[in-house]
Amino acid sequence: MSTAADVTAAGLDPAALAGYEGHPPRMGFFTDTSVCIGCKACEVACKEWNSVPEDGLQLTGMSYDNSVSLNASTWRHVAFIEQIGHGPPDATADGAHSVDGAVDAAQPDAPRWLMASDVCKHCTEAACLDVCPTGALIRTEFGTVVVQDDICNGCGYCVPACPFGVIGRRESDGGAHKCTLCYDRLGDGLTPACAKACPTESIQFGPVDELRERAQQRVSELHENGTDSARLYLQDPGDGIGGGGAFFLLLDEPEVYGLPPDPVVTTRDLPRMWRHVATAAGGLAATAVAACLGWRGSQR
Repeated sequence: MSTAADVTAAGLDPAALAGYEGHPPRMGFFTDTSVCIGCKACEVACKEWNSVPEDGLQLTGMSYDNSVSLNASTWRHVAFIEQIGHGPPDATADGAHSVDGAVDAAQPDAPRWLMASDVCKHCTEAACLDVCPTGALIRTEFGTVVVQDDICNGCGYCVPACPFGVIGRRESDGGAHKCTLCYDRLGDGLTPACAKACPTESIQFGPVDELRERAQQRVSELHENGTDSARLYLQDPGDGIGGGGAFFLLLDEPEVYGLPPDPVVTTRDLPRMWRHVATAAGGLAATAVAACLGWRGSQR
């Protein structure tokens, strides 16, 4: 089994490392949160197409975010972050940014909503793959990561391995579940259900390399328009997960959206740890042999 460290060492794309020859381009998502309107069409489309069960509406009276987080029965989660009374990060004495990111000189402390559709990152270096003991988690020819429901034994090892808290176990069947990037649709040349349903093209689907170029252009446009806080998250192959198959344009720090600022694949140190274990085991074995030989010598 190839590990996350092997991906980095080999310098190969994930599908090639998984053994796919002549595979199609790596496919993924670019989510531009600057144009997300929080309609939740992506959440509904994901559930309908993938037959993901309803997990209840957690209405607290504090937020419109009724799905709260990603889990086994929420594969797309639209976050609502309301910023009131302190001015957004780009606020200056001359103005602030409104809901759409444009400068509003008349309201230096204008509130704004940050909305973002979150999803599995389909990491280049995927810890969930490393820890799965049954082979239920696989890398597809499109470079995505998929759980095979008929093989998953519900051990749950993948749940704490994910640095983003994406994977969960469903109480109804005990299995682990997450976004498949609509693997069945990809095989037929179709766009994933969430991207197809998005009315503002906040969720964009396509070859990852093309999406990265498009994302850089979009950030440049926002910077030119005065939205200096715009930044990309998980698009860099040099980051702690080798870059995401799903990455994001954010208008604030990742922590504001509930995302780790510097995610690192949790199994990155496994090869080094196993080498240390092997060295220690070898040392113990040598000590035991020496002790045994010494004891036999003393009996002569």
